[in-house]
Amino acid sequence: QVQLVESGGGLVQAGGSLRLSCVVSGRTFSNYGMGWFRQAPGKEREFVACINWSGGEYYGDSVKGRFTISRDNAKNTMYLQMNSLKPEDTAVYYCATSRGRFTSTRNHEYEYWGQGTQVTVSS
Repeated sequence: QVQLVESGGGLVQAGGSLRLSCVVSGRTFSNYGMGWFRQAPGKEREFVACINWSGGEYYGDSVKGRFTISRDNAKNTMYLQMNSLKPEDTAVYYCATSRGRFTSTRNHEYEYWGQGTQVTVSS
């Protein structure tokens, strides 16, 4: 079956950096778009960034210029480099694989999800 496993979360001070990873198994990774979402306590799940099968990227307004999404098809892995972190970036971060080659900002367009990794940014 398809599995997604995130890693790389943790506690960091404001202004710091973290890199999240998402390893995918059970499907041909290079054929699918991928996305990152996050959910803070008491809030709805929010789109962060996505990358399509050919490497085209798109970012949510709140992270544009600070976060970078990438993928390594040889390693079946997607990354999220997060720089200049702010306390409002604190959330559980989820990776997801889309239903096809392209991507969306809407979470219902994604088929499989990881279990999430906690990112906490202290002020």
